[in-house]
Amino acid sequence: MVKPFSHVVVDGSNLATEGRKEPSLKQLNEAVLSFMKEFPGTKVTVVVDATFGHRVDRRERAEFDDAINNNELVAPPAGAVGRGDGFVLTIADKVKASILSNDSYQEFHDQYKWLFDEGRLIGGKPVPNVGWVFIQRLPVRKQAGRDTAASLRRTKSVRVPSRPMPVPKTPPPNVRISTSNAKSVAQSQKSASTAKPAPKLNELTPFLNFVEKNPIGTKLKGLVDSYASHGVYVKVGEVLGYLPMRLMANPAPRSAREHVKLGAGLSLVIVGYTPSRRSVELAVFGVEPAGVARNPARATAQKSTAISRNPVRNPAQSKKAKRRRQQSKPAQKKASNKKR
Repeated sequence: MVKPFSHVVVDGSNLATEGRKEPSLKQLNEAVLSFMKEFPGTKVTVVVDATFGHRVDRRERAEFDDAINNNELVAPPAGAVGRGDGFVLTIADKVKASILSNDSYQEFHDQYKWLFDEGRLIGGKPVPNVGWVFIQRLPVRKQAGRDTAASLRRTKSVRVPSRPMPVPKTPPPNVRISTSNAKSVAQSQKSASTAKPAPKLNELTPFLNFVEKNPIGTKLKGLVDSYASHGVYVKVGEVLGYLPMRLMANPAPRSAREHVKLGAGLSLVIVGYTPSRRSVELAVFGVEPAGVARNPARATAQKSTAISRNPVRNPAQSKKAKRRRQQSKPAQKKASNKKR
């Protein structure tokens, strides 16, 4: 039994390729959910390398893009020193977190000596008929005179840059360009040029109006509209918001379809906005992150409108109006007597 941890950085590329040649997003998702279920109070940060999205199966790439956009997966910036492994160790070193990985990080032993401290490195493997099993481990030390597997892979991948091939000025002899191939090339170029950008979650005007009236921390109600790969889309007034599974309950549910039904009403809190997708980021009331302060913006707005409807009069103005009414009363009495 592994003792509980406060924060764990998951080496997603390592767990996704455990027991296989190419990474699997499904296997990584199962490993993370199993770890969160076994250690419900642990903060989890999942890191993958920059090439992860190109190596997963084509059917999982749309789900991977959604996870990156929703900050459920983190990739290192372009040109990061040490690539994915260096990024994992940098995050863990900054927040004093443990690492969930079966890698020993031998090329980083001199820089991060805390890797050999108890509880800083956790291993995990899927066991048939059991599921994922997690256990504390120590990194395997590098033997003198031997290079690590990671350094050998990097050495093989580095190639001497070659000069560009010369561009031929005339087509090769005895080669005919068929009209069908020319049409297919023209159609492919036309379709690439007219490709539509990724659709936005909301229309611009309703989204801007919603952001103006509802600051981060506002509590509101919403109805479950549809399911997503790692959460659900919720209808809040005229806009759609995104509710990830990690902010749906504590501990996080294994499946959004099992936890909530379509049309179910939820009490929610706004935890952020994503302008690039015009998305409203939501959390179930009581499960929002600690840094989000609940904002009583709607109550103050109602008070301000009530005050504007019933303005307070100036005392000097009220006295003048009273004097005018008193002066007008004798004149009205004299006019009535003359008529009589």
